[in-house]
Amino acid sequence: MTSEASDPRVARTRRDVVDATAALLVERGWDGVTHAEVARHAGYSKATVYTHWPTRLDLISAAIEQICDVEHHPPATGDLRADLRTSLLDFATDLSDGHLDRLLAGVVERADTSEVVRALRTRLYETGTAGLRSILGAHLDAVDVEPSLALLTGALLVRVTFEGVPATEAFVDDLVTRVLSAVEARRSVA
Repeated sequence: MTSEASDPRVARTRRDVVDATAALLVERGWDGVTHAEVARHAGYSKATVYTHWPTRLDLISAAIEQICDVEHHPPATGDLRADLRTSLLDFATDLSDGHLDRLLAGVVERADTSEVVRALRTRLYETGTAGLRSILGAHLDAVDVEPSLALLTGALLVRVTFEGVPATEAFVDDLVTRVLSAVEARRSVA
């Protein structure tokens, strides 16, 4: 007798349902994820979905974990400006393609309602900024990493999500120059 954990049918069901949930979350946001829609998209009954994920938050948590697990960042080359530029343009593309902003909006909107959602917000932020944080950490003093990260990601979020304007290469280059200039100015006074 096989246990549920090693049963390939259960593993396939879990994969299919989480894939369907992630697709719905990216396409429609949190409001588009219901047990009925997930079941329909995954090809399973609502009862099956409810059995493994009793709440909508269970479904969304599994989907966000999967999204974070497969997240990739452009490889670093060792050239600070070039690596920041590549990573920021990749981040801007993720924002402008419309999926990352929906995920972020969902967790930001609901973070004060649940410890689980706060943890998801942290997971998304840490996963999404891991590449940039690593690049900055390899080149800057530790005291400059988090403020630089906040300036870089914050500027892109405002530009793409709030202003609705694409983050062009010229914008990213100017942003990198301004942030690195501020770091150099702080170093020279310290």
